[in-house]
Formats: sequence, C-alpha cells, structure tokens
Amino acid sequence: MTTELTKYDAALHALAEAKTVDEVKDIRDTAIAIQVYAKQAKNRQMEIDAAEIRIRAERGLGELLAETPKNKGAQGSVVTGAKKEPVMDETPTLADMGVDKKLSARSQKLAAVPEEEYRQKLSVWRDKLEHTEDKIVADLAHVAHNSGENEWYTPTEYIEAAIKAMGDIDCDPASTEIANRTVGAKQYYTAADDGLQQKWGERVYMNPPYANPLVAQFTESLVSRVDSGEVRQAVVLVNNATDTVWFHRMLEVAASICLVRKRVRFVSPKGKAGSPLQGQIFVYFGDYADDFRLAFEQFGAICDVIR
Repeated sequence: MTTELTKYDAALHALAEAKTVDEVKDIRDTAIAIQVYAKQAKNRQMEIDAAEIRIRAERGLGELLAETPKNKGAQGSVVTGAKKEPVMDETPTLADMGVDKKLSARSQKLAAVPEEEYRQKLSVWRDKLEHTEDKIVADLAHVAHNSGENEWYTPTEYIEAAIKAMGDIDCDPASTEIANRTVGAKQYYTAADDGLQQKWGERVYMNPPYANPLVAQFTESLVSRVDSGEVRQAVVLVNNATDTVWFHRMLEVAASICLVRKRVRFVSPKGKAGSPLQGQIFVYFGDYADDFRLAFEQFGAICDVIR
C-alpha cells in the first residue's frame, strides 16, 4: 500500500510539473496501463487511483489543447516549376501530437468544468468507488454545460471561528451573494466585481478560487495589502499546497496557521456537503495570534510562523 501511495503521489507531482501535450499524454497512457493491470490483479484501490490520474491528465491535456494554436490547413499556394503547390500551415495537428479527435473533445470538456465543481465531483466519486472513470467523466462533462451555480462555500463553524478570532469580517473579496449569507462580511465582491481591483478593509476573510492563476493572484494581493497596512487581520482558507510559491509568499507575512485535521466539507448552494481531494489550512495574518489559536484549535494543530 505504501508503494502504491508513493506512486500515486509521484504521478500527481509529475502532472503538476508537466508542461507539454506529450508529457501529459504519456502520464495518461501510463495510468491506463496501470488500470488494466490493477483490474486483472483485482486491486480496486489501485484501479481507482489510476483512473483518477487518467482523469486529471485528460483535464490537463484539455487545458493545454485549448491554449495550443490550431492548424489552419492550406494557406494559399505557390508555383513550383509547372505545378501549383499548396502552402500548408506547419502548426502541429492533433494527429501530429498523437491525440485523436475523441480524446481531444473529451479532454476539453473536462477542462471546461469549473475547478470547484471538478474537485467536488471527483472527491464524491472516489469516496463511493462505485463508478468507472467513464461515468465520472460523463458527469463532469455534463457540468461543463450546466449554466447553474458551481460554487462551494465555507461551512458555518469556520466562519464563526474567524469572527471570534478577528471580532468581525469587514470584507470577503472572493465571494457570492449566497456565500455571504453565511460569511456576513460588511462588503463582499463577486467575480463580476473583480475583488482584486477593490478596497478590502481591515478585517478580511477569504476562501479564494483554488484554480491557477486566481489563487496566486488573490493570495499575492492579500500579502501586498497586509504589507501596506490596508489589511490589519485576515483569515484565509486554502488547500495545503505547501510546495507552491503563493503558499510560501503568505508565510512571509502570516502570523499563524491551523493544520485542519479533517478535510473541510464545503457546502453547495443547495446545502449539500462535499469533501475535496486535498486537505486544507487556515492562515492567519495580524497581531492577535492568541485569539486565532483559541478560535481554531478545535479544528486542528496551531503553529505559529517563525521567521
């Protein structure tokens, strides 16, 4: 089991580092081979892990393909001797990249799923272990064409703790009208408001979008506002992505962190709880680390940041 977990973690790391279509496709193809082996060995957990890697790889592939210039075919012609020859676009085609049209369409549908909904759906699927990866991909593809809300909100008990730690919440810069019914911030900004361009106030609660580049942009903005004195206190809920640049940027000015012992079960607009694939951390900024400790120690270990 330890070996399997190590391989799973290594595959996730390789995906995070992959920058080209070839790299991501190789990881996807390897995952498929492991799935076949795991099924023959009747190792359901390995099969599930491999299926998840395959889904993650296909989503990454879709993101890359969406950004890749498309081959436009013939671009006029030139006369060579007595013959007229077409001038072909040299941009690599899907076939050149070893990607068939079915995989391209499937991958780009996965890439179009909002990040929060993607993580929640994948988590529920893993917890139940009852569907094939084709079923979860179909479900996710359906989400990509759903015009309804795809938001997930912080549960009430964590908001109450943030208020206990800071006294109140002046601003939530990455929110929605529904989310603020729980947060109760005096001022909140939606995606349409572009909170990155607004004033935040002194006491901030933030559960930023977890997709890149937004998570880096919001956390960097917070660090800058703490440095400038605009933000006096803040509680931030993020994934425990301790290997990222943006996480360490926060630690440069943070006072304390809470290592949440259980994954936060975020709440959908319909009140349904879900559990993400990754654990979370609360990060506190300000001069009242003791108040933060008293409010959040019920959720996990509290560690002061020493620089």
